[in-house]
Amino acid sequence: MSFIRFHLSDLGTARFEVEDQRYRALGAWAIIDISLMMGVCLDALAMVYDVAAGRPVDPWSSEHYDLTLTQQGVTFSNYWADEERGRYTLAEFREVVELYWVFLASRPESSAIVRDFWPDLPRPQAEVLLWEQTWERPHPYRGRLF
Repeated sequence: MSFIRFHLSDLGTARFEVEDQRYRALGAWAIIDISLMMGVCLDALAMVYDVAAGRPVDPWSSEHYDLTLTQQGVTFSNYWADEERGRYTLAEFREVVELYWVFLASRPESSAIVRDFWPDLPRPQAEVLLWEQTWERPHPYRGRLF
């Protein structure tokens, strides 16, 4: 069983539960920085893959967090909340990002929303194709999670 679980709130926002409070900051990073954006989660998955394969990646910087990912692990801090900082192994970070992708991909798609990109495909497949088109490379998780 995993150390973190993601779900939607009654209002449709991402939420998480952890038993070990050490992982609270990592869950907060996922729901705040990735939010409900599948493309951002695909970026994080690609970073995990590249780092695990020994390729350096640029630091992740956003409105809320600075994150550095190396083979030794991940360190991050929230600009606005001192308690949201952490240091985790690459395996822990990978598990969270993979679980978050599964959570995002399992969300029901609204019939009221019309996508401009590959509207005939399920959203997760369309998002992967868009990511691959944008970065001009196959997504490294193709065949693993999708």
